[in-house]
Amino acid sequence: MAKITKDTKIGDILEKSPDKVKILFKHGLHCVGCSIANQETIEEATVAHGINLKALLKELNE
Repeated sequence: MAKITKDTKIGDILEKSPDKVKILFKHGLHCVGCSIANQETIEEATVAHGINLKALLKELNE
């Protein structure tokens, strides 16, 4: 998968890199089964859930 950015949709991550789900859970994004996840960006999700965007992106891209 290409570099994950703030504009990457959660659904794209789940489809292309399902191994990243553990990282999303670790940071408090438990919206894997949520109907909005397919269209919600990483930035939108972090704002909605009060999660540190920079820390999440760093770990997702390691």
